[in-house]
Amino acid sequence: MECRRIAALGRRKLNKINLLKKIAVLLSVLLVFISCNKSEKKATLKVVSAQPIIEEFGFTFNDYNVLHDTIRNGDTFGSIMGRQNLDNQSLYDIVEKVKDGFDVRSIRVGKPITLLRSKGRYKKLQAFIYQPDRGSYYVIDLRDSVSVFKKIRPILVRQRTIAGSLDGSLSEALTKEGVDIALANKLTKVYAWSIDFFKLKKGDKFGITFTERYIDDTIYDGVDSLKAAFFEYKGKTIYAFPFAQNEASGKLDYYDEEGKALKNFFLKSPLKFVNITSHFTQNRFHPVQLIWKAHKGTDYAAPTGTPIMTTANGIVEQTGFTAGNGNFVKVKHDRTYSTQYLHMSKILVRKGQRVNQGSVIGKVGSTGLATGPHVCYRFWKNGQQVDALRLKLPNSEPMDKRNLPRFLQQMQPLKKELDRVAALNFRKKI
Repeated sequence: MECRRIAALGRRKLNKINLLKKIAVLLSVLLVFISCNKSEKKATLKVVSAQPIIEEFGFTFNDYNVLHDTIRNGDTFGSIMGRQNLDNQSLYDIVEKVKDGFDVRSIRVGKPITLLRSKGRYKKLQAFIYQPDRGSYYVIDLRDSVSVFKKIRPILVRQRTIAGSLDGSLSEALTKEGVDIALANKLTKVYAWSIDFFKLKKGDKFGITFTERYIDDTIYDGVDSLKAAFFEYKGKTIYAFPFAQNEASGKLDYYDEEGKALKNFFLKSPLKFVNITSHFTQNRFHPVQLIWKAHKGTDYAAPTGTPIMTTANGIVEQTGFTAGNGNFVKVKHDRTYSTQYLHMSKILVRKGQRVNQGSVIGKVGSTGLATGPHVCYRFWKNGQQVDALRLKLPNSEPMDKRNLPRFLQQMQPLKKELDRVAALNFRKKI
């Protein structure tokens, strides 16, 4: 009896163990099923998740097969359309219908185009979009009937003021501030009569207020205009503010904070890059003739072919060649002043021609008595040769006293903002 009882207990225990095993297996299967079900749900969610809506040029790109491309060498409107399976008759009809709104011959190499085509097997062309510049685009709509329109993108102009200390060139300083370096070229022109930018030193301070263009409020489109500026130069702070004395004409000149014109009657030199190798003197040892004699001019060295500019408006009085001067040009500016430019490799003007300040009249060379390429710049006042670098030259069109109150009213808030940003910036660096 005892053996039977023990055997029965063993069977019941074994049955419990088997039952627990079955439950464990069942739970494992259930967990696998739940996990797979979750994965399937996740996969399903990924498939059905909505794509972002892309809208541009007045179209919803999600509705089309979109092809972005660029006009290449040899491309014509006809060849581009031909690649979209349009026959000659269809192409002719399109050109005829859009000719009043879009000249198909105006497309240029490098300009972007966008082709919108139907989805599916045939990819039928629905629209052709051409962007001649970042601020506008043409749309040839082929969906229902052929039509064309031009759209000008909205442009937002924002004003910004920056200030800093030079650690290299002005272009490098602007690049660090994220400013279009075209502003550097504008500044060098504004200050051409008062600052030699190649003589600015490390640590010289500057401040600039300017406006920038943004297309569609987001696409940066460069500098729009210069509103105010200052530079430290040889221990002086030189401000520049644009102002139109004649409001009707809108012609801008630049003045300092007192209303004195920055622009002089004469440029500081006939070359953009100043490298003086010999000054005006009454006694110099001539490097070719090897004798002591007067040198009544200023020598600016530069590579052969460098453009030579006339330093003021005038009329070409004389051109020619002599053994000493080489190829030369002489310009008469008014009854008082004349200038002459020697040793040219090439003369680009003729006698009697009217020239403007900054006009290129020739190219640097080493003709005549010269040991290397340079321009000898000579200056006459009342018929006498004088040292242009020591002469106090007149400003052009001084501020009319009647305009001074209007100028000060425009200038003062700009100067205040410029000085405020500069002070804040320099205080942070101390």
